[in-house]
Amino acid sequence: MEVINTNVDNVKSQMRKGILEYCILCILNKEDAYASSILAELKVAKMIVVEGTLYPLLIRQKNQGLLEYRWEESPQGPPRKYYRITEKGKNTLAEMDIAWREVVETVELIKNSNRQ
Repeated sequence: MEVINTNVDNVKSQMRKGILEYCILCILNKEDAYASSILAELKVAKMIVVEGTLYPLLIRQKNQGLLEYRWEESPQGPPRKYYRITEKGKNTLAEMDIAWREVVETVELIKNSNRQ
C-alpha cells in the first residue's frame, strides 16, 4: 500500500510556483507566445499550470516591465494576445539564470558533501 506524503506534494508544488515566473521568461525569450501556447509548453515540460495561475503572473510581469503584449488576429476564433519579453525582461532573465545556477550548485554541493 502506497502512502502519499502530502508534505512532499506541498514542497513540490511550492518549488514549481517558485520557478514559474522564471520558466515564463525562458519560454518568451525563445519566441512571442499567447497564454494557451505558454500553458501547452509548460504542460509538455510536466509543469502543470492552470490559466488562473498563469494570467496573474503574466499581468504582474507586464506591470513590472518584463513583458509587453500585442493583439493578433487568429485564424480560429477571436484575436490572441501575444506576449513578448522586453529588454528589461531579458536583463532580469539573465540575472535569474545566474541565480538558478547558484541554487542548483548549492543544492548539489549539500547533497554530495561527505560530512564526517
